Amino acid sequence: MAILLSPTLRRCYPRGLSSLPQAHRPLTTTALRHDSPNPRVSNLGPTIQDEYATLQAKYQTPKNPIVLAHGLLGFDELRLFGKLLPGVHYWRGITEALTANGIEVILTSVPPSASIEERAVKLSEDIEKKAGGKSVNIIAHSMGGLDARYMISRLKPPNVRVRSLTTIASPHRGSAFADYCFDQIGPERLPKIYRALQTMQISTGAFSQLTRRYMEENFNPKTPDREGVKYFSYGATATPPLWSAFRMSHRIVEEVEGPNDGLVSVASSQWGTYKGKLVGVSHLDLINWTNRLRWLVWEMVGNKRNFNAVAFYLNIADMLAKEGF
Repeated sequence: MAILLSPTLRRCYPRGLSSLPQAHRPLTTTALRHDSPNPRVSNLGPTIQDEYATLQAKYQTPKNPIVLAHGLLGFDELRLFGKLLPGVHYWRGITEALTANGIEVILTSVPPSASIEERAVKLSEDIEKKAGGKSVNIIAHSMGGLDARYMISRLKPPNVRVRSLTTIASPHRGSAFADYCFDQIGPERLPKIYRALQTMQISTGAFSQLTRRYMEENFNPKTPDREGVKYFSYGATATPPLWSAFRMSHRIVEEVEGPNDGLVSVASSQWGTYKGKLVGVSHLDLINWTNRLRWLVWEMVGNKRNFNAVAFYLNIADMLAKEGF
């Protein structure tokens, strides 16, 4: 299948995508699990336009606690100035909303840029420590979905009982942007960069695992779904404004994989029971890191806000409750 390159990618790859190192060439005929067709070609799933724009009057509460698993470079709470100022929350306003609805929420904190294997071990430890033997539902954003899949499938911790895993924009088939970054660094400079990061005590295990080839040829074949666990997933698509930090990454992923949220394509986000793609929602909007000024300007020119992250997570909890979890 031929892939047309934008001017940006033509400058990076003057000889086309075949100039990429073999390990990082994009996979153009990616097969989905569960015998589904390649969504890049034929199926982008249901569209969720504005179903989560406003809060409902009432939501059902699932029987079991909800575990929130963060993505790459994530955290539960970050305090830049100790106790002098309020902390920065990864799940901005989401934890409080779930708790207010009578849901027991378990926050986890894994090494921000460590390997999936290391992150999964810490995830299992946090759940075992905080769940007290209860069954749990995991909601995971971005790379957190890979950590959870590995924990459930490969680690199988005896004291952690997972009823369901809902992944939100998780790169189940990797990301073309990860391929691009590795190609730009080059194999000669990569060891030096890794050594520099390790000197600053920054783990590097996660980065190479987010490439498309690693996910398709290594991780996915060795990490099957576990019987008795229900898997749900959501994707997102957005067109970043000119000033967005996602402008370049969005273009790179779009050229290779199709619609995406700035980092993860709709195709890559599908796993298990795919609930649909959120339209006009970026990778950070999904965890309520929305730029309020952007929405203010958007509404001033007559548009309506189409997504409320708090409403989205309450709807996921409501869905889990109706599923009997």
